[in-house]
Amino acid sequence: MTTISDNTRGALLMMGGMCAYTANDAFMKALSDEIPLFEAVLWRGVGAIICLLIMCRMMGQLRFDLPRREWGLIILRSLGEVAGTYFFLTALFNMPIANVSAILQSLPLAVSLSATVFLGEPLGWRRMAAISVGFAGVLLIIQPGGADFNLFSLYALAAVACVTLRDVVVRRMSRDVPSIFVALIAAVGVTLLGGVGSLFTESVPFTTKATLQLLGATAFLICGYIFSVTAMRWGEISFVAPFRYTSLIVAMILGVLVFGEWPNFLTMIGAMIVVATGLFTLYRESRNRVRRVPVPSAR
Repeated sequence: MTTISDNTRGALLMMGGMCAYTANDAFMKALSDEIPLFEAVLWRGVGAIICLLIMCRMMGQLRFDLPRREWGLIILRSLGEVAGTYFFLTALFNMPIANVSAILQSLPLAVSLSATVFLGEPLGWRRMAAISVGFAGVLLIIQPGGADFNLFSLYALAAVACVTLRDVVVRRMSRDVPSIFVALIAAVGVTLLGGVGSLFTESVPFTTKATLQLLGATAFLICGYIFSVTAMRWGEISFVAPFRYTSLIVAMILGVLVFGEWPNFLTMIGAMIVVATGLFTLYRESRNRVRRVPVPSAR
């Protein structure tokens, strides 16, 4: 990845993170029939913490000596992660996975606009147009006012606000703060949420099937944590953020293959629009990168 631009690197990491997060979501949704929400979050988090802690130790990235400013940003980001996890999983346990993922596709617009307002990042008209067209595709999928738009859709929108805060905050962190360490602290926060919530719910014994599903969710969650944190530290947010749309396509595929949730005609049209905007954004970046390459002078 040393020969590609920062924007392309960030986009690839974001696509990898979204694929991993969506696979985790599918495992968690499958668990919803057997295990209460908070208990699943607790044990998934325990597995994630153990793995991330081992990775941090092996890579020498346990950095408890960070400046106070960086700790403040890490904690603020983790609070956004915790709140976003609660709202998102509550919606996921009560809605089709593709519908929840579709609502979360308003994130590129929210994150890009927030980066412009709070971080002063430029947002050209072509990029803004691509984001807006992609969001129009998302609206075709969500179909506000339709039968599938309900109270839990508002939980998904609350998750959008929390994740926007999370992603803008991580951009303010120094590059010296290890991404895996940031992911570890976030995992600790989410696990504490599961632990507190489990105190008020009845514990359920794990079956072999549930255990395997939980292990799958944990593995993909770790990948999602690391990729998403790293992605937001490369390139421009307004470029990287639209590649969150990847999760929508993956969610629709998993919805059909795993849960038998077939999308309707408008949903398919919206998905094609979303894919087209992502391809256009990558095309524009490749063209711009070619133009920026200096031409060797003749001697």
